[in-house]
Amino acid sequence: MQTTQLYPLKEEMNLFTTTTSSSSSKSNFNLFTSSQNINKHISKFPFIIPCKTTHLTLPPCYSQQKSSHNTKTEAVKNADVGIEEKEDSFNKDRLVVRRPVKELSDEEVGDVAGSGGGDGGVNSSGIIDATLNEFAKKMPMFEPERMESSSGEKPLTVNLDLALYKAKILTKNFRYQEAEEILEKCIDYWPEDGRPYVALGKVLSKQSKVAEARAIYAKGSQATQGENPYIWQCWAVLENKLGNIGKARELFDASTVADKGHIAAWHGWAVLELRQGNIKKARQLLAKGLKFCGGNEYIYQTLALLEAKANRYEQARNLFRQATNCNPKSCASWIAWAQMEMQQENNLAARQLFERAVQASPKNRFAWHVWGIFEANVGFIDKGKKLLKIGHAVNPRDPVLLQSLALLEYKYSTANLARKLFRRASEIDPRHQPVWIAWGWMEWKEGNLDTARELYQRALSIDSTTESAARCLQAWGVLEQRVGNLSAARRLFRSSLNINSQSYITWMTWAQLEEDQGNSVRAEEIRNLYFQQRTEVVDDASWVMGFMDIIDPALDRIKQLLNLEKSSYKEPSAYSPGDNESTDDEASVSPYSGLYVGNDLESASGFDLDDFIRNKLNLDPDQLDVLLEKTSNPSVVRKVNYPRRRIFRPEDKTAATLA
Repeated sequence: MQTTQLYPLKEEMNLFTTTTSSSSSKSNFNLFTSSQNINKHISKFPFIIPCKTTHLTLPPCYSQQKSSHNTKTEAVKNADVGIEEKEDSFNKDRLVVRRPVKELSDEEVGDVAGSGGGDGGVNSSGIIDATLNEFAKKMPMFEPERMESSSGEKPLTVNLDLALYKAKILTKNFRYQEAEEILEKCIDYWPEDGRPYVALGKVLSKQSKVAEARAIYAKGSQATQGENPYIWQCWAVLENKLGNIGKARELFDASTVADKGHIAAWHGWAVLELRQGNIKKARQLLAKGLKFCGGNEYIYQTLALLEAKANRYEQARNLFRQATNCNPKSCASWIAWAQMEMQQENNLAARQLFERAVQASPKNRFAWHVWGIFEANVGFIDKGKKLLKIGHAVNPRDPVLLQSLALLEYKYSTANLARKLFRRASEIDPRHQPVWIAWGWMEWKEGNLDTARELYQRALSIDSTTESAARCLQAWGVLEQRVGNLSAARRLFRSSLNINSQSYITWMTWAQLEEDQGNSVRAEEIRNLYFQQRTEVVDDASWVMGFMDIIDPALDRIKQLLNLEKSSYKEPSAYSPGDNESTDDEASVSPYSGLYVGNDLESASGFDLDDFIRNKLNLDPDQLDVLLEKTSNPSVVRKVNYPRRRIFRPEDKTAATLA
């Protein structure tokens, strides 16, 4: 059924009087003159309203009826054409909903772009409005190539954090090459971030690649425009270890300029001055550290050690108390305080402080190590061994614990068991020089001189420029002196002093050698040379060729653990300015609440060690020996409750043939 639409006569007359010019110009053709306002509103809608027009035949208005009828027919045709043209105009102006360009492939994008140049039967979804084209050119999301190139220049920062963590784990597992590759990629992607430079420099330093580490630190300082204090500080520590004191001072100064709040720079610089005997300068630096950084446990700990050296033990205790208040989890502060009490022969107070140390950090290897040596030194051998075994159980890749346990087993058990533990420690970290030195000392005491020389040579092959190398040369010189090779002993003493000219023991041992040979003049010259060239006011850590003096100094954090001449400890920390002096005028009760000062070690302290390791470490106290055997046998898989760790095993099996 057709619907008849009635229009006013005026509009109809306008329709019939349309001339041929309407067909020649689309823009001038008006089908309905009264619908212009409607067209304006319709053009705003993104759709087309289809309509079918049926015209009513009217009586003739002119005498030429046929002509008017032809005119109406032509007008109807022109009207249909106008509607189609209007539809095309609407299609061009309307916003077409289409899929984003970024979800299309390159070929599809090309097809859509080229679809607008066809004939009149082109699909409307392939037509892109010119305005949208201009808008899309400004948005990277509509251009996949731009988006991919921009995202490929620098990954997200979270990738840097993950890469640094992975490199840290690889370094901990002695997989240095893989860690270096990851850190080098991090530097390529994030050259302005200082963390990869610091991590890579430390990895290279662990491998004794001093030149490469120095180059990395220099590159990092330039890349960060000198604004990263951590790079300067790590570089200063490296130069300090190499003996470049002047360069280290400049680098510490640069670190404090980059960031006055960088506490490690102030503290490291103060420690350097302490070792050079500049006590006043060190105190000034520590004071600046407190001023710019606020309370810090390391600053308070170092100041406490200075007070202890000056025999002001009450002030030292107050400073230790402030250090532990700043950070109750600071295991180093508890250990340093414990060793000060040991020097005062307050053994029970020291034991209580060690208990606080392991409670603050249950897996801290230094706490278990020093506590174990302390118990062995005061006569509790079994407890000392137990503490070292606990430390090894929670730190199976630490060679220092096995080294100290091996020395205890050698003194109180058998040499074969000690060799087994030494071999195991050397497999865990083949580049740990003190293990080879202590093993060589044991073989020398057992009369195996050739084996001892080979072990000393192995230690020197790792790095011949370190403090451990100087001690190895001095120990080797004593060996040659005892067997009568005096010329070799002199060469070894001279080589040791070339590395560390401040070693009092080496100078005096050499002077004693000349004295025994009747060269008293030469011996006096050697003593005078020592006092003339000495630059340190603080005594260095002694190296007496006895049993307890060759225990490793806990990875540079504990300078010297025991002294054979008297049952006292040396300064525990690398922050120490020197040796403390003991007095016997202490009160029986410490100002620290609950801290008993005395020597009655049999008194109960209220700390249950077995219950502690069961609850905190998931270890069975009765299975410590079994666990030690399992970790010593590579073919046995450990079945303990702490996370399983893979142990690096070198290809070189020379150590296995030396026993």
